[in-house]
Amino acid sequence: MKGFTYTIRILIFSVYFLLFSSGLLQAQQAKYVFYFIGDGMGITHVAATEAYLAAKKQEIGYEKLSFSTFPTTGFANNHALNRLITGSAAAGTALATGQKTTINTISMDGKRTQNLTSIAKIAKEKGFKVGIISNVSINHATPAVFYANQPDRNNYYEIGLDLINSRFDFFGGGGFNKFTGKNNDQPDLYLLAGQAGYRVSRGVEELNALTPGVQQVIATSNFLTKSASQQFVIDQGETDIPLSRFIEKAIELLYGDEGFFIMAEEGNLDWASHANDGASAIQNIKGLSDAVERAVEFYLKHPDETLIIVTADHETGGLTLGWAGKEYDTDLGLLQLQKVSSERFNYLIDSVMKITENQKFEVAMKMITQYYGLGGEGGLMLTEYENKLLYEAWQVWKGELQMAEIEKELKFGGGNPVVAAATRILNNKAGLGWTTWSHTGTPVPVFAIGQGHEKFTGYYDITDIPKRMKIAMGLSK
Repeated sequence: MKGFTYTIRILIFSVYFLLFSSGLLQAQQAKYVFYFIGDGMGITHVAATEAYLAAKKQEIGYEKLSFSTFPTTGFANNHALNRLITGSAAAGTALATGQKTTINTISMDGKRTQNLTSIAKIAKEKGFKVGIISNVSINHATPAVFYANQPDRNNYYEIGLDLINSRFDFFGGGGFNKFTGKNNDQPDLYLLAGQAGYRVSRGVEELNALTPGVQQVIATSNFLTKSASQQFVIDQGETDIPLSRFIEKAIELLYGDEGFFIMAEEGNLDWASHANDGASAIQNIKGLSDAVERAVEFYLKHPDETLIIVTADHETGGLTLGWAGKEYDTDLGLLQLQKVSSERFNYLIDSVMKITENQKFEVAMKMITQYYGLGGEGGLMLTEYENKLLYEAWQVWKGELQMAEIEKELKFGGGNPVVAAATRILNNKAGLGWTTWSHTGTPVPVFAIGQGHEKFTGYYDITDIPKRMKIAMGLSK
């Protein structure tokens, strides 16, 4: 009997080996891939968002986001070739190509002499449909590294030409920054895209009208900022298109037997963090979570063929859950008092102060109460120290108080002093601290679910993320 059992095992192994070697039996591969990048998102950004959502319910703890429940988590280092603290172009290149480069370089080697090939381009060559989505300008650094090769991230027009030449299937979110060139003397990129066969869609109605079968699409929100980006989530209204809606439409248009690769960037998070604007950053991370939820819904229908990765290029702002002035206390629910992004508030207060009779500290304080809930009737009580900070910021803004440039940079980050001071005070009262107006060198989180997710556990470099994705997708040589 033992000899018979042994013979059967040998036969089963032989058949399995023959099937595998002949290509009839293959390991399951990821056919539908979502690659989410939270620009500037550190693990504290994620934790702060979860703690804020719990605080809104008057609970102490963390309300999980869609991606923080994923079965696999990891951490990745992200230094550039020529700097420990990286930037979006260099880190994005690493995330897209699996190779490091120098600061401000778009998918080229460190000397800017050789082009690097992104995972999106490889996927396209192998027959996958490809979608690139970002809520900042679509020719900004992070989306650019997936379709362009340029020596400088500021070559917006040239990057836009690379986008058109990529022949990728779907671009969504922000529009073209510098769409007629640096000096406004170049052919309109939108017109060139249309001539090349792209269907350019603007606004909610035109996006909704897109149906499967349309060949190549560039879809943007109807209202974009001067830099061709979408508005912060905290500022959005009914006419804005959330990141989650672009994910839904990309799935609808790209789904098919060929498979798809979708990269989606939450880019406004980085700008909110540069401004040390916790309320805006948290709302945009919540928006990212909603977008990931759309991918999870797709994954539940195709669990054996779908891979979802959520990660970041770098951390911005040095965000901490805790501030020295509150010792061990937090009150994150106070962030609900902020009604607009610091960027929008900057525009509002500038507009009001252009009127001569409004150029008074009392007018500025009324606006701070209205939009930040600080001071005044019905607002949070300000300490003597906080009042002093705001008045000092007002004096610097008006030119009535001279301050060394380095001191202004450290205190206000180079922006409107009144806006920076109000934003910092509300953040501190909530229990959030910030250490810089720039990026930091801390490792970034990685969250994974789906086919091949186990490959992303551990502590590694961000160049390993696309390499492991290629293995999961069967794209490795």
